[in-house]
Amino acid sequence: MFWPFRRPTYTDGEIDLVETYQLDGDIDNNFVPSICYDIKLHNSGKKVGRCDLRIGMNKDLYLVGNIGYNVTKEHRGHRYAYKACKILFDLAKNKYCMDDLIITCNPDNIASRKTCEFLDGELLEIINVPMGHWLRNQGDHEKCIYKYIL
Repeated sequence: MFWPFRRPTYTDGEIDLVETYQLDGDIDNNFVPSICYDIKLHNSGKKVGRCDLRIGMNKDLYLVGNIGYNVTKEHRGHRYAYKACKILFDLAKNKYCMDDLIITCNPDNIASRKTCEFLDGELLEIINVPMGHWLRNQGDHEKCIYKYIL
């Protein structure tokens, strides 16, 4: 497929974050603007995962986080999530003027907890997800809440 424009791409020299789409915020529905990216091996076009940056903060984002990431099973163990987060930290600070952000994960997700710890986040708390919250409805009962000063 021919793209008539170049999608914004950010790199650390090992991976590229290629913007795939943006979601506008919706104050009435408590949504903040979000930018979604494919994580690709640098200059190869090989997709190894995806990530997103949610800009701003509200009550829901405290449980969900400003950054989400997922690396495909066959590409785990190379710290691609860590590298993607470092690029997103830079974008959050320098492009979107954020001073800090939150990343959350389930306490039993050891790989994600290691990523959050390797990023030098402060574990604020492990919190029970409230009954009726959409995260609980999808099976998440607890969240580790990590804070990062940019």
